[in-house]
Amino acid sequence: MAIGFVLMTTHPGQEATVREALANVDLVTDHWMLFGEYDLIARVQADEEYALTRCIVEEIRQLPGVRETKTLIGAEL
Repeated sequence: MAIGFVLMTTHPGQEATVREALANVDLVTDHWMLFGEYDLIARVQADEEYALTRCIVEEIRQLPGVRETKTLIGAEL
């Protein structure tokens, strides 16, 4: 199982729009609004890392209103 957290900065005033769009991304299991450097964080979970990274690159980063992302991928040691 692959799990990642995507920190997002949105264009001004687009926080709610991006948050609503995240609810429609299949691999996003939860998401929260933030205060501080980032506007939103999303938890993404997939059976394999390839599906996880593909979702982040092809779906989340392409959402209208997303300006910048930073992804943290969990590692199993």
